[in-house]
Amino acid sequence: MFLNVLKLLKFGVVGGVGMCIDFGLTWICKEKIKINKYLANAIGFSVAVISNYILNKIWTFNNSNPNWAKLFFIFLGISLIGLVLNTSIIYLLHQKKHINFYIAKFLAILIVFIWNFFLNSYLTFKV
Repeated sequence: MFLNVLKLLKFGVVGGVGMCIDFGLTWICKEKIKINKYLANAIGFSVAVISNYILNKIWTFNNSNPNWAKLFFIFLGISLIGLVLNTSIIYLLHQKKHINFYIAKFLAILIVFIWNFFLNSYLTFKV
């Protein structure tokens, strides 16, 4: 139980780093480069996924499985489903409910965080 809580906290720290990467790149792409907000969201999310995989494999789950490519593709698959959820939630909250784009994005990240932790714990890193 304690180890799962510790892993959840570590996953949260890694997620916080990923959120900074995600928000930062999304903002740069959307506001400075003027890329479509949904494409900008996908770019920020994708770079954050790579960072999160590396940090979670090494630090959160202390995973020494040498088959890193297989694990990455499982992690990526879970993350891509998370991206669909993330983008759908942003669309619903921003376009349909008229909530500020960045608030909608923050709420989407929180929901997808839970999805990612449980699936990666039991499928990718097999805790």
